[in-house]
Amino acid sequence: SFSNLSFLVQIDLSNNELTGPIPQRGQLSTLPASQYADNPGLCGVPLPECKNGNNQLPAGTEEVKRAKHGSRAASWANSIVLGVLISAASVCILIVWAIAVRARKRDAEDAKMLHSLQAVNSATTWKIEKEKEPLSINVATFQRQLKKLKFSQLIEATNGFSAASMIGHGGFGEVFKATLKDGSSVAIKKLIRLSCQGDREFMAEMETLGKIKHRNLVPLLGYCKIGEERLLVYEFMQYGSLEEVLHGPRTGEKRRVLSWEERKKIAKGAAKGLCFLHHNCIPHIIHRDMKSSNVLLDQDMEARVSDFGMARLISALDTHLSVSTLAGTPGYVPPEYYQSFRCTAKGDVYSVGVVMLEILSGKRPTDKEEFGDTNLVGWSKMKAREGKHMEVIDEDLLSMKEGSSESLNEKEGFGGMIVKEMLRYLEIALRCVDDFPSKRPNMLQVVASLRELRGNENSSHSHSNSS
Repeated sequence: SFSNLSFLVQIDLSNNELTGPIPQRGQLSTLPASQYADNPGLCGVPLPECKNGNNQLPAGTEEVKRAKHGSRAASWANSIVLGVLISAASVCILIVWAIAVRARKRDAEDAKMLHSLQAVNSATTWKIEKEKEPLSINVATFQRQLKKLKFSQLIEATNGFSAASMIGHGGFGEVFKATLKDGSSVAIKKLIRLSCQGDREFMAEMETLGKIKHRNLVPLLGYCKIGEERLLVYEFMQYGSLEEVLHGPRTGEKRRVLSWEERKKIAKGAAKGLCFLHHNCIPHIIHRDMKSSNVLLDQDMEARVSDFGMARLISALDTHLSVSTLAGTPGYVPPEYYQSFRCTAKGDVYSVGVVMLEILSGKRPTDKEEFGDTNLVGWSKMKAREGKHMEVIDEDLLSMKEGSSESLNEKEGFGGMIVKEMLRYLEIALRCVDDFPSKRPNMLQVVASLRELRGNENSSHSHSNSS
């Protein structure tokens, strides 16, 4: 066993009555003869050669025979271990080589894709890195089958995410319209670049958001991951956002004037969608950024709330974002947020109240030329205190005729009843934007109050028919 010690420097074996040849391998044969003194039975380098030649063991010595057998066994064991190690190392080298070849091939494909994208639109840059999984939408965590899209398909469908395909942008990212090969239209939201990307958190949030289905919510169809990019795929809404319809599209087209019935329908739909998030989802979801640009209109002019859960998703992925970054949009933010930055359900109620005032007045929430130092909420409250409620109602709305020969400015008859309904609507909206959160209704109460307007609507139609 001493002969197996590769780094043996010094050992004194004198005066031990040892017998047999000194092993020729290892360090024992390099020691001086003095280290083996007074061992008459020892032979071999550095001592005189053994008498029977070839440094063989003396016959009849059982201990020496056992030593020889053990030495051979150890030699075989060492050879086997060495062979196994060499084989394992060879396998590892082959595996690493295969991975490297595959990675180089994938990098070449990604570089080619990136080059093509930059050629289409040099203003848009995408960081494409090696992928740990296919660039397809995950379908395992959703209740229904999702569109299986890859990043290359999204690039083709949006013409390289060109400016021409962009239909909106906000605090959470840019939105592009895409037409897929099957002819269906989708909206693709490219999330803002985040400093900390957590795949586990992202997958968990996608699982939650993908299961939320309601008539007044924009459905999430799927998502795509590539490098640091995160893309969400939504159903496309034909009439765009409520903001564009109320205040005019960004393309310069003529603004469409919504009728009172359409405005009521949109307000009720938006309230129902937000109510579902507050009271039917477990855990409850606070929107945090309810505004007219997040109320989309489908082909039936039905309101669909979008970007729900986005603030929670972004905060889950990026812990470096400050709370104030996720506190909403100026004009829609309740006054208490500026003290605590704490998002609550009653804060959402305030925001939907601003949207309701926006629908009724046709005015933007913030406009220095229109409101001066205040905003839509402050201006509406001031008009209500002065008894000038009618000045809050959109002039275009008052001049429209709702299936009657009378203007809505008429005090009696069908038009007069609609005006009363508008004033009741204004009262509900002002309750939602109360300065004190405790005095605001919850979304169940808001939906119930708006539903009562339908009774007035029915009675109005009855009055018109009888006339």
